[in-house]
Amino acid sequence: MLYKRMIMEVEAPEQIGYDLVKFNLAESSMSDRIFGDLGIDLSNVVLLYGDHRGSPELREAIAADGNGALEIDDILVSMGAAGALFTVATALLGAGDHAIVAHPNYASNFETPRAIGAHIDYLRLSFDKRWQVDPERIADMIRPETKLVSLTSPHNPTGTEIPPAVIERIIAIVESSNAYLLLDETYRELAPEIRAPWASVSSRVISVSSLSKTYGMPGIRVGWVINTDPDLMISLLAGKEQIALGGSVIDEEIALQVLRQRETLLPEARSHAAGGFAIAKEWMANEPMLEWIEPTAGVTGFPRMVEGAGIDPARFHKNLFEETGTLVGPGHWFEQDPRHMRIGFGYPTQGDLKLGLENISRALRSSLL
Repeated sequence: MLYKRMIMEVEAPEQIGYDLVKFNLAESSMSDRIFGDLGIDLSNVVLLYGDHRGSPELREAIAADGNGALEIDDILVSMGAAGALFTVATALLGAGDHAIVAHPNYASNFETPRAIGAHIDYLRLSFDKRWQVDPERIADMIRPETKLVSLTSPHNPTGTEIPPAVIERIIAIVESSNAYLLLDETYRELAPEIRAPWASVSSRVISVSSLSKTYGMPGIRVGWVINTDPDLMISLLAGKEQIALGGSVIDEEIALQVLRQRETLLPEARSHAAGGFAIAKEWMANEPMLEWIEPTAGVTGFPRMVEGAGIDPARFHKNLFEETGTLVGPGHWFEQDPRHMRIGFGYPTQGDLKLGLENISRALRSSLL
């Protein structure tokens, strides 16, 4: 495979240096949690090779979200959602295989199939169609060699959701083909209605998630794959074993204890996300130089500069960071028009969010052609 760095990772806040970013509106997650605040005791953890699939207790806690439709062997713990996406793509695709990938998307969802040499058709979502997925376009794009349909809901970067009836239609489409539906559900618990993972509905659906976004814990690198096809799960396990053998027993113990606190931590996260969204929504309503499709879930929105406003996008990002230390996710991270930017409203404090949004407004006006 010919690996290529993803531009969003090259320009990520952790690569720039967190100490240089005063107002971080580029993140697509909740605020990073402090380990000491979680009340977790690791003194009895044995530093052995753990279960290659992931701790049975952790997998049981994840499977419990499936409303009785999931078993622990339907869960494979991974190195974050990124590790899950990589393992799925490499297990299902080879050179010449066909994949259908929603675009825009998290870059790994198309960079890995590209590196493998798969043929990719992009399911291009658009602002003008409210970033919505048309299942009949997917049906038209399916080929005999199609192995993977890759979607995200709730969607990063736009914060939109695929309605349940549309997902059900897409599942019917992949069930009648040779393909699997990969559904990145990283923001599932930040949707207005928390549903069971879609992998609990069909063996042709692969759900991926992690503790990085909703729970603000990207540092422990714990994610997971859910699928009810035993043969596919063995293939994914083989991939994981060849990449890393197993996961960190310390990270998995932290993840288990976090999920055992879900009834406390999740309402806190949802409340913080709702507060941040309310601030961003009010600001957008009073910022005539930007427009967006209002997000309905997650902690990001993807506004764009109004056409004809006369703003130079490159000058805007330069001014925004150099003059105020404010960072957003530019459109080129997602191979989109440079007028777009991803704004994360879950990571900063509400005070920093308000100041960062004010800085965006000032930078827009200082970047006119």
